[in-house]
Amino acid sequence: MGWQNVSFLTDVSHAEPLCDALLDAGALSASIEDADAGTPDEQPQFGEPGSVNSPGWRHSRVVALVEPDADVALLLANASAAIGLAEVPIFSIEELAEQNWVELTQSQFDPIRVSERLWIVPSWHESPDPAAVNLILDPGMAFGTGSHPTTRLCLEWLERNVTAGCTMLDYGCGSGILAIAAARLGAGRVAGVDIDAQAVEAARANAERNGVTALFADSAQPVAGEYDLVVANILSNPLRVLAPAICAHVRPGGRLALSGILREQAEEIIGIYAQWLPLQVADGREDWVCLSGYKP
Repeated sequence: MGWQNVSFLTDVSHAEPLCDALLDAGALSASIEDADAGTPDEQPQFGEPGSVNSPGWRHSRVVALVEPDADVALLLANASAAIGLAEVPIFSIEELAEQNWVELTQSQFDPIRVSERLWIVPSWHESPDPAAVNLILDPGMAFGTGSHPTTRLCLEWLERNVTAGCTMLDYGCGSGILAIAAARLGAGRVAGVDIDAQAVEAARANAERNGVTALFADSAQPVAGEYDLVVANILSNPLRVLAPAICAHVRPGGRLALSGILREQAEEIIGIYAQWLPLQVADGREDWVCLSGYKP
């Protein structure tokens, strides 16, 4: 018998307490999903910084993984009693066969072709084109694996604009993919900064794996100086707030690229940055755009 995947419906007020109680009762894992996902009643939970979303879903589905020989009915009864729930939820069980979870996870991430000469390759894959510029990057905790449209837009912009020996700053570096790409494309001094210390550590590890020398720092150790190229692939709210700081790092005659911007937000961001440098839409993919411009 394989692992047991137990699921049941509940409301937003009981979903999280039931998850905690299930873990205390012996479940190996427990998570909450939107029971209305894929329907017109689906509730989005994530937005930009500053946006307001009520946490949880009105109609929640709790999914728990338990041992093959666990008494599911007893486990649910104990969890329900622990939070004062009068009735045990009606549940269903799906048997999960033994799997190599590492291989299963790795199989979901294939090499990504950015352009004729630029690829992003997970470390467990052979490069489809050994002669290309291959960025070795594994999915991890930091944002930026090359699969998101905004990352692709920035990589394509860098390929068009990096020149031999130029300097480059990745503002909001995440995994460090943009700074690493710039260095592999021929840039000289390369740096990145992020407010997330874990992202900075991930970026340093990724740079070392790719044989790249780059300075990565968090907000406690701000990166100083002006650069030929500055790229900020974050979201429109922080781009609004950070405009003076981002533009201060672009040298006169240097270029700035911004992404993480939805098409309908482009005009507003162009207006905000106009007091420092003129921007225009350089490229777009799906609902996202990349803005670019020279600093006078």
